[in-house]
Amino acid sequence: MHSQSGPIGEFDLIERFFKTGTAINSTLSLGIGDDCALIKPLLGEEIAITSDMLVEGRHFFVGTDPESLGRKALAVNLSDLAAMGAKPLGFTLAIALPTVDTQWLESLSKGLFAVANQFSCPLIGGDTTAGPLTLSITAIGSVYFEKAIRRSGAKIGDDVWVSGTVGDARLALAALRQEIILPECDLQSIAHRMHQPTPRVELGMKLGGIASAALDISDGLLGDLKHILKQSQVDAEIYLDQLPKSATLQKQSLAIQNQFAASGGDDYELCFTAPSKQRDVILEISKSLNLPLTRIGHITAMQNDKSTIRIMGTNGNFIGDADATALLKSFDHFAQ
Repeated sequence: MHSQSGPIGEFDLIERFFKTGTAINSTLSLGIGDDCALIKPLLGEEIAITSDMLVEGRHFFVGTDPESLGRKALAVNLSDLAAMGAKPLGFTLAIALPTVDTQWLESLSKGLFAVANQFSCPLIGGDTTAGPLTLSITAIGSVYFEKAIRRSGAKIGDDVWVSGTVGDARLALAALRQEIILPECDLQSIAHRMHQPTPRVELGMKLGGIASAALDISDGLLGDLKHILKQSQVDAEIYLDQLPKSATLQKQSLAIQNQFAASGGDDYELCFTAPSKQRDVILEISKSLNLPLTRIGHITAMQNDKSTIRIMGTNGNFIGDADATALLKSFDHFAQ
């Protein structure tokens, strides 16, 4: 975003692009226009709050389509709410702009409010300033008291599940970086996984009281799973050949398939654990949402002073440490 379309002040910018656009839900007492928004959760609920920042050049390419960027900026925050089983209530947006391009802002707000309206999550406040292009969103949700799905609840014997498919966002990134050459039709079939992820809000809400632990996959499936293991003080065994992959990813070599599915990142699917007695219930949820839910392993007792994942290869044997390390690597926001 580099063009300037005429002078516009901060308050005019907010009024024009961000004050209207989302329907007000029943939990919002006061929205944009005062010093604070007011939210009234129902009796017996707790508030869930999450923040996520997207920085041009680090989290998205320079010149990224602003409508897709608006969608993704909110979607990744709603994905965090989904991981805890929370219902979205509203969000705030802080945005730094190198210049004010009204056409770009129109597209950004269109994408942002498309997701906001889909999940009844109104914009309730925020801030704007000049600076390198950065979007920071704080999303607010509600969950019944002491019913949030935490990372610390996994138990020995629990199954490990993942929603949807994993690895497509990383494959799309590889194609855009020209690390891998994909036919245009294949790239188009997976590009939305990188640019417009779908937060699994309905799934998260249905998993309340069923899942023992959960998180959303932002930095890679197995790397993120380690956060559950650490918080729960357990280990896990994962079956590499059970990782759910799209037909497009399956056209790649098995090594690329496994690497991207295990550690690719930006999938924004849910990884969760649940007692084995819940398998039939989970499969019914899968059917009701028309969303694949795949059992990819199980939780085991912690063997050492640090939680570990043992990965079983396609031959039925556990893979060696060097290969496992590559599959367990997470995205690092501070890596060069």
